[in-house]
Amino acid sequence: MADRRSRERWGRRAESIAAFWLMAKGYRLLARRVQTPGGEIDLVMRRNDNLVFVEVKARATLDSGLAALHPAAQRRCQAAARWLAPRFGWSGASLRHDAVLIRPWALPRHLIAIWREE
Repeated sequence: MADRRSRERWGRRAESIAAFWLMAKGYRLLARRVQTPGGEIDLVMRRNDNLVFVEVKARATLDSGLAALHPAAQRRCQAAARWLAPRFGWSGASLRHDAVLIRPWALPRHLIAIWREE
């Protein structure tokens, strides 16, 4: 149980790091940890005309973070994004799925447009 709580704290910390990293790059935070019928979106950000749904992965290595961005995660994120977009008043503008990989003692890695909307 303690290990699970530790992972949960690390995940929340990683989401905060990712949010600050993106805000430093000019993104505006709209929501965090949004639950939808299709799944959870870690961060919802806006930059210019883009509504950006961000998946945050905190892993020991870059490769393990990339491996966590598998097709099931893609389907979950896309379903959640389709449900959320109208709730943010978004109609017809650009939707994008990004990822931020967080590793110990390394700068965050921002991956832009990792998935196309299907």
